[in-house]
Amino acid sequence: MDWLLDLGYAGLFIGSFLAATIFPFSADVLLVGMLIGGGNGWVVVAVATAGNFLGGLTSYGIGRLGKWEWIERLGVKPETLAKQKSKVDKYGSLVALLSWVPFVGDVLAVALGFYRVAFIPSAVYMFIGKAGRFVAWYLIYSLF
Repeated sequence: MDWLLDLGYAGLFIGSFLAATIFPFSADVLLVGMLIGGGNGWVVVAVATAGNFLGGLTSYGIGRLGKWEWIERLGVKPETLAKQKSKVDKYGSLVALLSWVPFVGDVLAVALGFYRVAFIPSAVYMFIGKAGRFVAWYLIYSLF
């Protein structure tokens, strides 16, 4: 991940974007690395949020393109899909608030798209969750 930090804010954006998709990056580590490296705190938060948010929307879009047949071919049972869908139906776009959670959040973003949950509310909640996470990291960093 050092090469991303060497790219400055562009690297932070790229890494944060990738971290919100299926790539195993840690946007949190990049954010703290940029802060340690002297990056402007609120600019770092804004860049990380923008990249992570757009990556989350990309995951939503990938889910939107998905088909039931593809998922079943991966060995996922129809009963599992029905159970998952009932949870998404119950909470709807609020699920997007948790899209910041490492590993699970990527799956949630794809599921929101796959189950055709309303885009605008999902995007708003996704933005709030992701921005809140980076603001929290910045505030924690600022305390030390």
